[in-house]
Amino acid sequence: MIFEKLAALVAEQFNVDADGITMDTSFTDDLNADSVDIVDLSMALEEEFGIDELDEEQASSITTVGDLVRFLQSKVD
Repeated sequence: MIFEKLAALVAEQFNVDADGITMDTSFTDDLNADSVDIVDLSMALEEEFGIDELDEEQASSITTVGDLVRFLQSKVD
């Protein structure tokens, strides 16, 4: 369920098709995300999942959608 919500959110944020997003989708390589995109995504995650803003260390360890799913699972469960 987290993956589906996240895929829809990422698709909206990066203007891509949600069906093309997988656990292996890289934010930088596949979605061409820059630091501003990551901040925007972080704010959307706060709103959608009710989590605190990602700190720099957390954000730097998240490179793929799968990384973010696992991070969210640890925060939401």
